[in-house]
Amino acid sequence: MMFAVCAGTWTGLGLMTGASAKFGTALLGVAPAIYAITGLGTLRLSAPRAWEPILSPVVGGITGLITAATGVFVVPAVPHLQAIGLEKEELVQALGLSFTVSTLALAVNVGVEGGLQVSMGRASIVPLASDCMGMWIGQSILQNMLPNAFRRWFFLSLLLLGLYLAACSAI
Repeated sequence: MMFAVCAGTWTGLGLMTGASAKFGTALLGVAPAIYAITGLGTLRLSAPRAWEPILSPVVGGITGLITAATGVFVVPAVPHLQAIGLEKEELVQALGLSFTVSTLALAVNVGVEGGLQVSMGRASIVPLASDCMGMWIGQSILQNMLPNAFRRWFFLSLLLLGLYLAACSAI
């Protein structure tokens, strides 16, 4: 799966910046919206471990193409990793590995396109600080929220954000 994520990402070089970049914005909205719908619903995806050698490269390649077009590497990798029935610790490790590999593969694309510049690091400090503040606030709220309520609000927010992004790309 990780090799296919890289191959898909590198194959999609230019999707984020090329003539078809507006489709990436729509995909950026549609992908999390689909994930949110599956999370809000009662449908739980399941895939037999025996199918993993067949499904994983396909899921990895699709995830790579979506990553190349949008910079988001959640769909379909996360639902797939959840569907194959990994234990909690295995799932966390697999997600961490998937996110790291996806980030590095995307960094190669951005570097090849000339968009990876050290001078941009300073401009990233304020958004990074606000992200950390948001995570701290979110953790504070999470401590006082029931798991089911948090899950419902998380997926509802993700759905609304995805629909908003998809709608903005149509304008």
